[in-house]
Amino acid sequence: MSVDAPTILALDFDGVLCNGLKEYFQTAWRAYCTLWHVPTQTPPPGLAERFYQTRPVVETGWEMPLLIRSLLLGTAEADILLNWATIVQELTARDGVEPAQLAAEVDAIRDRWITADLKSWLAEQEFYPGVIAQLQAWQTTPLQVVIISTKEGRFIQALLSQHHVDFTRLKILGKEVKRPKHQTLRELIADSPSAIVWFVEDRLKTLQLIRAQSDLDRVKLFLADWGYNTPAERSLVANEPLIKLLSLHQFSQDFSTWEN
Repeated sequence: MSVDAPTILALDFDGVLCNGLKEYFQTAWRAYCTLWHVPTQTPPPGLAERFYQTRPVVETGWEMPLLIRSLLLGTAEADILLNWATIVQELTARDGVEPAQLAAEVDAIRDRWITADLKSWLAEQEFYPGVIAQLQAWQTTPLQVVIISTKEGRFIQALLSQHHVDFTRLKILGKEVKRPKHQTLRELIADSPSAIVWFVEDRLKTLQLIRAQSDLDRVKLFLADWGYNTPAERSLVANEPLIKLLSLHQFSQDFSTWEN
């Protein structure tokens, strides 16, 4: 391992290691049916695929039923990608729904699903091609891999176990940590002051917030181009000298290729 390679590699989970779009859609659709009193539980053909394409605009989970509402009202996908913040304000005002109400319904549906059938909930999530093999390969090296996620750690452990990844050899900091990612990175550095830290995330705003922390300028930042981000966000990285765009192919290559 070269001196410039990371000694600590921090990774987001959803959108970097794991693709949870199918679970997101199922949960969002059920919440939508409840909140908008939809009599049928069968989504229209093609709705899931349109949701997958536009899901990157969602910043917090309560927005997902609103995304389905917007799609069903006929909002063009291009308009959603460009003007989502405005659309959210218009929909909440028009339909009389509050973020807290939406969040409570999304959380309740997910919690009931997990309690009733954890196996089927886990089955709706899949790892991106090559990441499991790469995690297993890193476990044979001195590299410390840290997963920083808003998903609960116990679910991350369950998903990794299904694919024979020894999660006990990883550091998993999930939802239960209750700290923003920039603070988690700060604490990792405090624990290992001489460490070379790299962080891979699929949300550009998260990376920009980290970049704005002057004491974290030593952390090398990468935007995962296969995750939940938009073409416009990926193009913005060309003007972000401190954030590198990373492809899924590069993710499984030697670290020397990550900055090319």
